[in-house]
Amino acid sequence: MAADGRREAPRTERVLPGVWRLRLPLPWPGVPHGNAWAIEADGGIVMFDTGIGGKGKLRQLDLALAQAGYGVEDVRLVVCTHSHTDHYGAAGSITEAAGCELWVHPAWEHVRLLADDPKAALEQRIEVARQSGVPPASLERYREAREGDEETGIDSLRVPDRDLVPGVEVETDLGTWQVTETPGHAPSHVVLHQPERKLLVSGDHLLGRTVLFFDYGHTPDPIGEFLASLERVEPLAVDLVLPGHGRTFRDPESKIAEARRQVDRLLGKVCEALGGGERTAFEVVAEILGPDNVNSPASAWVLQIVLSCLDHMAIAGEAAPVEGSDPQRWALA
Repeated sequence: MAADGRREAPRTERVLPGVWRLRLPLPWPGVPHGNAWAIEADGGIVMFDTGIGGKGKLRQLDLALAQAGYGVEDVRLVVCTHSHTDHYGAAGSITEAAGCELWVHPAWEHVRLLADDPKAALEQRIEVARQSGVPPASLERYREAREGDEETGIDSLRVPDRDLVPGVEVETDLGTWQVTETPGHAPSHVVLHQPERKLLVSGDHLLGRTVLFFDYGHTPDPIGEFLASLERVEPLAVDLVLPGHGRTFRDPESKIAEARRQVDRLLGKVCEALGGGERTAFEVVAEILGPDNVNSPASAWVLQIVLSCLDHMAIAGEAAPVEGSDPQRWALA
């Protein structure tokens, strides 16, 4: 919804000849929309990312594409930067309607539990939160708020036709796009680089307004993966970035530097919190957000970040879980 209560509408913007930004609505507070990118290819388009799935979402995409002179039937290929719901959720509906292939990184299955068994995915999130020290009353409110919600953001669990890995190339009228693996934000994350035109489809790896998020629980060290991914992208020749949220931007070097600064600040805040003694992850969240904001929607977001920080610090030998504690407590090593 928009800030004034009006429902967000899909919008389309031509950013370059043959390149369209599809600004698609999202249902999340603070994240009202995300981008899919339609790039001309073979008389139709290649879609980079899909927007979220759910009731009416394919219609919204068709409205956005119509503003560019296309329809869903003109999609020749769907390429997802990663399998979060706002980038992969409508893939099943689009590929079925267009009769085209889907290409995603082979680590895409971190979304499988949500698609196959939403109730189990909910219980898994609640158990992680319980072990992190979230109070029982808050857990119960969270469960009650979500148990009746049948929308997962995924139309169907669409298995990719091709693994999107380095060496695979995506052909469009603007040239060939090359794959770089960039896990961290999500295990399945990749970016797509068009070297001659110096373009980068960055998904959520780089954004114009740097906002960090790490999908906790799928790999041992999302933050370490993210930092390594920044190093992998830094040498690419890029003049214009097509991100997963917000407007296009130039000077990706400054965004990479800002992402590193934010990671350093986050790790510093977690270290500072543990400097006061043993803490649960949720107690660290409370110290970062402040007591007035600990029950806000931001707390679930920050909890995933804090858990990722703690795992990263544990691997570095800087922090350690307190043996036998439940909820899990942490201390500086």
